[in-house]
Amino acid sequence: MELHGYFRSSASYRVRIALNLKGLQYDYHPVNLLEGEQREAAYRSLNPQGLVPALVDAGHVFTQSLAILEWLDEQYPEPALLPRESLARAQVRALAYNVACDIQPLQNLRVLKYLQSTLSAGEEQKIDWIRHWIDGGFRALEPQLSSSATPFAGGETPGLFECCLIPQIYNAERFGLKVDDYPHIARIAKACAALPAFDRARPENQPDSTV
Repeated sequence: MELHGYFRSSASYRVRIALNLKGLQYDYHPVNLLEGEQREAAYRSLNPQGLVPALVDAGHVFTQSLAILEWLDEQYPEPALLPRESLARAQVRALAYNVACDIQPLQNLRVLKYLQSTLSAGEEQKIDWIRHWIDGGFRALEPQLSSSATPFAGGETPGLFECCLIPQIYNAERFGLKVDDYPHIARIAKACAALPAFDRARPENQPDSTV
């Protein structure tokens, strides 16, 4: 199994967490987004979109982090990333998609570069943009998490939502937001921080880290 990714990429971070939770071994191949390696022909032969991550498993190439997480859960079902019961599965998916589809894409490197290079946004405006969308997304998540009596969104063990949430928290803190301002998110973050699978996936613990 091979994972092609970038240490700070939220999408790559999600997949690293899932692989660690499932105890799956993989070879890591860094793709430096800042140097444009994702646009080179060698990488585009794996992922024509020129995005990370790309996972190679059993000779097949998988792209898009959420699709990769679903693949891993179907092929390597234990421990499960989604609850067994269909209603709970839909609820966890909705929480995960809130982060992966509505919050994170607005801080994507492509978006931020467009803001600055084409729309002439300054550094302060860029940071205000990032904080605005993360804060709004987190505040929408808070009431959805308030009724949970378990350590994690889907029960007693972390899963799909936590794979998406923890990388987004990393970005939030990087740009000056405090997770303690979102008590239910902070509760889940604390539970995840106690698990080695999350620690090993952190950006600073990757071979290509510059932090």
